[in-house]
This record gives sequence, structure tokens and C-alpha cells, in this order.
Amino acid sequence: MSSLSRRDFATALVAGAAVSRGGARPAAQRPATPADLAWLSLTEAADLVRARAVSSTDLVTACLDRIRTYDPKLNAFITVTGDAALARAKALDALPAGATRGPLHGVPIALKDNIDTAAVRTTAASSVYDDRVPTEDAEVVRRLTAAGAVVLGKLNLHEFANGGTSATSYYGPVRNPWALDRNPGGSSGGSAAAVAAALCYGALGTDTGGSIRTPASYCGVVGLKPTYGLVSIRGIIPLVVSLDHCGPLTRTVADAALMLQALAGYDRLDIASVEPPPENYVAASTASVKGLRVGVARVPFFDHLDADVAAAFSAALKTVASLTGSVRDVVLPSTNDINLNGEMFAYHEALYTKMSGRYQIPTRRNLQNGASAKAGEYVRSRWALDLMRRTIDDAFRDVDVVVLPTRRHTPRTVDAALQREETDVPRNPELENTGQFNIYGIPAISVPCGFTSAGLPVGLMIAGPRFAEGRVLALARAFEQASEWRMKRPPLTPDTPVPPLSRPTGD
Repeated sequence: MSSLSRRDFATALVAGAAVSRGGARPAAQRPATPADLAWLSLTEAADLVRARAVSSTDLVTACLDRIRTYDPKLNAFITVTGDAALARAKALDALPAGATRGPLHGVPIALKDNIDTAAVRTTAASSVYDDRVPTEDAEVVRRLTAAGAVVLGKLNLHEFANGGTSATSYYGPVRNPWALDRNPGGSSGGSAAAVAAALCYGALGTDTGGSIRTPASYCGVVGLKPTYGLVSIRGIIPLVVSLDHCGPLTRTVADAALMLQALAGYDRLDIASVEPPPENYVAASTASVKGLRVGVARVPFFDHLDADVAAAFSAALKTVASLTGSVRDVVLPSTNDINLNGEMFAYHEALYTKMSGRYQIPTRRNLQNGASAKAGEYVRSRWALDLMRRTIDDAFRDVDVVVLPTRRHTPRTVDAALQREETDVPRNPELENTGQFNIYGIPAISVPCGFTSAGLPVGLMIAGPRFAEGRVLALARAFEQASEWRMKRPPLTPDTPVPPLSRPTGD
């Protein structure tokens, strides 16, 4: 939209709907192209459907058009459920005026393909599960559809969520929409790439060591890892149950709050679930942040920081300081002695015994490392984890939130990621700055905070004590509104060439 901002476009559509009093939309208010619709935020799209300014079918069609054009370049989707999405959209559009299913009524979203969907295969990006078709939806899918969402399909990921680049996948690597030669982060790389390229309005990811926040940072979108147990992980193929989280990836903070509102809640059949204090996350995200005490976690999170990342974070910190008025350095507890790799192997043991050769080589190596874990080491780590989560709020006695760069480094090329993952390198740079927060079990969000000299996005991470989602969302949204980064779009066109890989991928 060259002459009309996205916000003005949405406002005009809503105004047109009000004039028509629920009848046919005035021709002057119809969107110029499906692309105009695709770039709306999830919140804007939901408002327009509710006002009957656009239909769910309009939104689904816009997304499917972009999937056909851009997914061959990005490889973000494993399965597209276009026919089912259109059928659901038409059914929702046929409901009487005012009969909305919920806050996400008619809005197309997509799901990371380690999240079970009834009658739709769930592969975890692995040959091991190439023909796996669940009989039940994961609890998070049930909650999203109960809120009115339309599922467009299943998104590519790092095999079994066991890595940070989304390059290792039976279905081929995911590419970063900002630079197709780069990896989008992982393991929820398909989720972030799809949202960044406007293939859907929001997506679900999972996060065990940074798998929502890393791709959010690399792809220039918003990614929220809630408090451990706030969002059910029942029906999600596990990586490390004690560290697994599920949360939204979206284009705005308001969208993340809206999705969290639908997702959060106790699930007694989920062994990780906790009963949270009631909170309206959408309302909390709009709260004033003046006077919020902000801590800067520098050690060890600034070690070997890329110069471009350091510059973007420094500028972002000035904005945060101007918004809150209070910034000071803090130190968070070390997590170096906690190793739960044995838990990762527990899920795969029977599968691995039968079909180890069907796993990708890097995943196979990680599972072998998990298989060698000693019971005593695991039990001691689990005790340390429990104590850490009981005491982590002590680190917030003098501050309300902490901020730090989401990633220390910018994404490597897909080729470099594949090459590294074929070698046994003990240090995993994709977990730096993020994995600790899975151990803490506290809410953490990544929001865009700038770009490198090469035009790659940089993320700012904001975290708070347990169940401080509202506070974290409020600062994230205030920062987002005070900066211009949310308005940037990837330089992806139908003619953008896909760089070739130096060698084939997969088995």
C-alpha cells in the first residue's frame, strides 16, 4: 500500500463496515489486493472480521495466495490444509452477525509440525514420523480453534525440535525471508518465516532452549515463551518435557497477547501444567511502563557479542530507558550445572532402537549423547532445576524485568549451518542467551530492535519473574510502539532467486 498505511487501511475498512451496518461492504472499502489483507496484523484482521468488513474466506484466500507464491522459496510449510481452511472459513462466515466463536474468529494461523492435529499428519520434520496421523488435537490446537482460529497447515522445523537453525529437516531446510541464503533460526524456523513473510497472521512454536525466541529474532517478528506450565504442552511431541514451552509467533506484541489469552490455562492432563493467576493479557499489554525498574543482564549474555548486535541493543536500551526511567545492571543465576539430556532420550528410546537410521545425522548424534546420560546426573540436575524455579523470582527483588540481546550473533548461511551440524561441535551458539530462561521457567519475549549492516533483523529479549507475562508484554509493546522496526518487511519478491545448496539435504 503506497498511499495508505496499514493502520489507516484497517481503520478505513472498519469505518466502511460501520457505515454499511453489517450489510454488503461498500466497493470503495474493499481491499485493493489480497496482499493488502495478508499484511494486516492478527488483531487488525480479527477486528475486521468481527466488523464484517472482510470475511474469513478473504483472509484465508490471501494467505493461500502468498503461500503458493513464496513458500517454494522459504520451505516454511510441510503440509498446507487449504481445502479444510477454506471450508472452515466459509462455515464461520455463514454464522449470523454477532455469533463469533471467540477473539480469533476467522483468522488464519499455522502450527509447528510437532503439534498434534487430528486427521492431519504431524511429522516433527522427520522421516521417522513421515506417515504419522494423530487421532486427537493437542490441547493448544483445541484452544485456538475454540477461539475461532482457522488452521492453514503445519510448519517446518528443525527435526524433532532438536536444534537451532531449522536446516536439519527431512523436508529440507527453511530459509530466512530477509535473506534466502540465511537460516531463520530454530527450531520453530518455519513458524517465524511464515509469519515474517505474511503467509499467516500468527503461528505456534515450541521453545526448549530458545526455539521461539531465536527464530523471532532472526526473522524480525515477535516470539513469546510464557512461564513454564502456563500453556499446555499435552499433544506436542516432546524434546525435554521439563524445559518444553509452547507460545505464539506474531508480527506485533498485541497479537502475541491476543493469542496468549486463548492459549493460557490449566490442563489437568498435562503433567507440566500449572494453574496461573487470572490475567487479561491483552489489557495488561497496554499498561504504562513509566517507573518500571529495568535490569540489564550483561554477564554472560554479552560475551562475544557481534558489533551490529551490540549497536542495535545499545540504541534499544536508550529507548527502554526513556520509556521507563530506570535501568541498572543485574546478574542472573548460573545454569551451567543443569543437564537434562537424558530426558530427551527417554521419549525416543523405543523409536531409536527400531529405526535409528531414519533420523537425520545431527539428531542421531544428539540422541546418542542423551542415551549416555547417567541416572544420578539427571536426578541431581532435576533437583537443581526445581530449586532454581522456586528461587528465580529472588533475582527480581530490585528490578521488575530484565533486558538483553535475544541472540549474540546473526544467522549463519543455510550451507554453513548444515556443514556445522554434520560435525560434532560441543558449543551450540543457537542456545546462547535463550536456554537459561527455559531453565528459569520465566516468561521471555523477543521483539525486533534493529537491523545489522547487512539488513538482517536483531531481537531484544525482555523477561520477568514467573507469571509476569502482562508486565513483559507491556514493556515489549511500549518499545514496539516507540520504534519503527515493526513496520519493516522482508525484501522478498516473486522474482527473488533461491540460492542453491552446495549439496543435497535429507537422507
